[in-house]
Amino acid sequence: MVEPPIFLHMLLPGIPPYVSYSWLAMVILISTALVLRNKISLVPSGLQNVMETFAEFSMNLSDSIIGHHWGMKFYPLIGTLLFYIGICNFMGLIPGFESPTSNINMTASMAIPVFLATHYYGIKVHGFKYINHFLGPMRGLYALPLMILMFFIELIGHLVRPITLSVRLFGNMIAKHMILVILGILVPAVVPVAILGLGVIVSVIQAYVFILLTCLYLAGAVEEAH
Repeated sequence: MVEPPIFLHMLLPGIPPYVSYSWLAMVILISTALVLRNKISLVPSGLQNVMETFAEFSMNLSDSIIGHHWGMKFYPLIGTLLFYIGICNFMGLIPGFESPTSNINMTASMAIPVFLATHYYGIKVHGFKYINHFLGPMRGLYALPLMILMFFIELIGHLVRPITLSVRLFGNMIAKHMILVILGILVPAVVPVAILGLGVIVSVIQAYVFILLTCLYLAGAVEEAH
């Protein structure tokens, strides 16, 4: 049982809710960036302080996991995913709104580009030697059967990455939304305090897990295979 969207569904009835609310998330991010660009202060306060805190968090995470050189190059991707997924997740906590990340199409649209970027940069950095990432630690003719086995194991592991990224975020968001709706009907006096607090925790954790795995995948692609 999922609570039907109200506001944007009424305004844009021909557009799927996950699309319209994802557009709204983009409008919020772009508008916030434009407002802050014209009001940047050397001593941050208010909204600028909040945005800089999250931006610095994503930069440090990217730098510590991927490394300084590639971490700075991937930081725009990591930071954008953090802000975008975070806003989309929190939309599900607002009455009359729907979380775009509770739809598998939405989560897949972020997981697939991460998957493609991982292998694009892996090939760009290592060239043909990128295949060493799929062959395991042993080399030589005596290890050829093990190398072939490791290749197929690694290939399957890489192919399921976008599926796991998509399903993990989608499953947790839709489960959170269903719990809020069901408990909101059964115990409406408790939901605003306890259950919404749980929803905030889930929304934050799932945004963090998505960008953490993205950093790990990118780090594994650009590092040297041993």
